[in-house]
Amino acid sequence: MTQQLHSLQPEVYQGQFGEYTITDSDRIGVIIYRTGLMIAALCFAVATGLVLWQGNNPLVLKALTPLYFCFWLALGVSLFTIHIYLAILHRALQLFWCIGGVASVIVAFQSPEPLALTVYHQPLTLLGIGFTFAAITGIYFKEAFCFNRMETKLLTPLVPLLLLGFMVGIWSAMNQKFLLFFWAIQFLIFAVRKLFQEIPSDIGDKSVFDYLHAKRAEA
Repeated sequence: MTQQLHSLQPEVYQGQFGEYTITDSDRIGVIIYRTGLMIAALCFAVATGLVLWQGNNPLVLKALTPLYFCFWLALGVSLFTIHIYLAILHRALQLFWCIGGVASVIVAFQSPEPLALTVYHQPLTLLGIGFTFAAITGIYFKEAFCFNRMETKLLTPLVPLLLLGFMVGIWSAMNQKFLLFFWAIQFLIFAVRKLFQEIPSDIGDKSVFDYLHAKRAEA
């Protein structure tokens, strides 16, 4: 019986600033984070497939708007459950997400065209909507830095290069399609690989979070 009870005790990890354990709540948070990424990746992949397959179809263009907002909501869920040591960076990414969402709603309601068509015809709308993609680029960067994943190392520069290049008009239509397709594929690879990653690795060193929280409380 003693051995059985001992086996039920949570594993104790040694962190930089002391010992810590991983709770069920921590694990659920990681699962929610990864689920958000998967939904966002699927929405983005479906939208990309529709654009590349029947981008001139009015019904397809209208369908892109709900897909985008589903992507945006799923991204927000991930941003509020991701573990990032630097609180200021975490808050900045959440702020970017909020700005991008508000800008998207404004553009969608003010324009008579579907959101995707408005952005295509008026690239400068990305000065607002683009904050959404700045937020997801932050996730790519964090994952590339923490886990050295090839797909996120590719996505980190790809997203700003594609969007900024589109805004200034340096990409041909063929280049835009290729880069968009490549983005969708790499995003799916990233989201799928996250599903098989050990949960504790996404939680990180909780002793660091506790230490930083204590330092902020003292300030």
